Amino acid sequence: MWTTEHSIETSAAPEQIWRLWADVAGWPEWNGDIERIELDGPFAAGSRILMTPIGEEPVELRIAEAVEPELFVDEAEVGEIVVRTIHGVERLDGGRARVSYRMEITGPAAPTLGPQIGPEISADFPQTLAALVERAQS
Repeated sequence: MWTTEHSIETSAAPEQIWRLWADVAGWPEWNGDIERIELDGPFAAGSRILMTPIGEEPVELRIAEAVEPELFVDEAEVGEIVVRTIHGVERLDGGRARVSYRMEITGPAAPTLGPQIGPEISADFPQTLAALVERAQS
């Protein structure tokens, strides 16, 4: 398995973060890497998201878990690997919250492919989280 994680603190409440996550059509407003995105079904486990990163082929994600307002998990099956991203938000003291994105790449080819593609896929986590919390705070 290959993993990476990035987190950021914010004054936004978990419910504000959740509203932005659940508004999948609005993701391009705070995630600059998305050219096009569609949610098939409700923002809940079992639904699918078709996301097209700028200049790339569409990627199909399955929402594996959704627990309002704490977390949602999406998964993409890519050949012999599964790319799983855990998007979480936890309440901290002093009216603050910590938002984190954790990527896990598993499967038979994960030891080889994880270090090759994982850093590329997760490279925008810091910028995406910063834009997400900025939007939630405004």
